[in-house]
Amino acid sequence: MGNQNYLIDTNISIYYFGLVLSRDSVIFLDEIFKKTYYISVINRIELLGCEGLNQNEYDALETFTDRAIVFELEEAIIRETIRIRRHFKIKLPDAIIAATCIIYNCCLITNNTKDFTKIEGLQTHSLELV
Repeated sequence: MGNQNYLIDTNISIYYFGLVLSRDSVIFLDEIFKKTYYISVINRIELLGCEGLNQNEYDALETFTDRAIVFELEEAIIRETIRIRRHFKIKLPDAIIAATCIIYNCCLITNNTKDFTKIEGLQTHSLELV
């Protein structure tokens, strides 16, 4: 794991709280969560804006996002998002997340690798599900 910075994608957060990750994946994330972890403002919006959350689920996700360092949408990320969108067919939220990782030199932990692997300069890491 070393000194790598990790940005946690929305799907990984949902899998973690939904208990559908493998034991090794949970151990890997638990180690990251003991230290500093990052999310994009997009991840925060996606997580807390999920339809159908009960109060306990919302509270758990809010605690998770409150403990994270949240990268806001700033000019460097906007410019990188524009570059990515001009060169790759990718949804806007995913482009913002990718741009955030590139600007802040974070490895993106996601299981949505098909949308991200084509983006040069973006490091990704996927986790096993049960």
